[in-house]
Amino acid sequence: MYWISKLIHRLSRLKRRWMILLAVIGPGIITMVADNDAGGISTYAQTGAKTGFNMLWAFILLVPMAYFIQEMTVRLGAVTKRGHAEAIFDGFGPVWGWFSVFDLVLINWLTLVTEYIGMTQALRIFGVPELVTCIAVTALLMAIVITGKYWTFERLTLFFCLFNMVYIPAAFWAMKTGNVHDGWSAVGRGFFTPSLGDAKTLGSAAVLTLVMANIGTTITPWHIFFQQSAVVDKGMDIKDIKYGKIDTIFGALLTCGVAVFIIIATAAVFYYHPGGAISVESAAETANRMPDVMPGRFGPWAKGLFAVGLFDAGLLGALCISLATSWALGEVFGWAHSLNTSVREAPWFYFAYLLMLLSAGVVSLVSSTAVQDAITIFVQVVAVTLLPAALVFLVLLLNDKPLMGEHVNTRGQNIANWSIIGFVIVVSTAFGLSVLFPKLFG
Repeated sequence: MYWISKLIHRLSRLKRRWMILLAVIGPGIITMVADNDAGGISTYAQTGAKTGFNMLWAFILLVPMAYFIQEMTVRLGAVTKRGHAEAIFDGFGPVWGWFSVFDLVLINWLTLVTEYIGMTQALRIFGVPELVTCIAVTALLMAIVITGKYWTFERLTLFFCLFNMVYIPAAFWAMKTGNVHDGWSAVGRGFFTPSLGDAKTLGSAAVLTLVMANIGTTITPWHIFFQQSAVVDKGMDIKDIKYGKIDTIFGALLTCGVAVFIIIATAAVFYYHPGGAISVESAAETANRMPDVMPGRFGPWAKGLFAVGLFDAGLLGALCISLATSWALGEVFGWAHSLNTSVREAPWFYFAYLLMLLSAGVVSLVSSTAVQDAITIFVQVVAVTLLPAALVFLVLLLNDKPLMGEHVNTRGQNIANWSIIGFVIVVSTAFGLSVLFPKLFG
């Protein structure tokens, strides 16, 4: 009977741990899945169409990169009970605090424009006018956040995260109907033995741009601000850190996995097209051209899935980016800045959120398609250029022993995080040099 009692005790403890994990899970998954936003979908689509499977190796690096960066925000938020903007102000003073907030607001607003571009382009495929999309989406995004409960926002957002999975069947259909002679073996080589020399019509600057764009859409400043503020708003404590880490690694695997399937889908039918590689410049163009490159009934279905996925990606991105901005502004201006407060209790918090949405929506309406496509890829590159400053602040805060106590960075974590910062700086510097001196890399 003793072993039965012991087994029951272990099962009870396991059940309790699972219940805690399910309660804590949310900020990491939402942050990471929202990372596959409208700009990200377009970036991955271009990557697959222009380089085939030869950029898949990058995601072996991006999963741990994303995890190590975002895991620090979980610890910092749970220990300090402060958002990232407030932590920078307290730790480095108002000069660096305002510098970081200005960078955040600028890149967030530009990124938000791309989210509206993605949503309007996606619903245009189904015949919905851009103006109608902007008005309806803005109303929906406001409705999600004005419930006065963080838990309501989180559950609704996790539901929308499920639609990010639509690219998985699209990738299998593309591999089934595409002209990839070695099938999934070619995909495997893209992870472990890539050949960027086979990338058609690409020069070094173009390859570096795509590398930077893929990094910039997977690790961005707004992720750091959003997840830390979400941890604080949710009320996570020190005891929840280990579960927050599980939430974060699962989110990193999920977002990079979906990105891989998007690249596989576009590479299979565009890069390996029998008539030669076909270049695409946006996710909307990718969706529209799917029936032309995928024979039979798969083409229209793939078009619909890409359009639905693009709209959902833009919706999630717009929701999280606007919130990251409002949270940060609330922290530095001293406004009430919690989703657990009503509009009456926190008017400036919700006003900043709405202003971001309306201004970005207007810009998306008045810009041409060519300008929209250029903004989409440009924003990802700018994000990775500004990323090192945000990462340095984060790592320095996590090495502050009086602030973090026993949850300060370990030596291994510092090696990993400083290596990530060094890698981002090298890649962004190489890109800048390739633009200034086009012949430098041959």
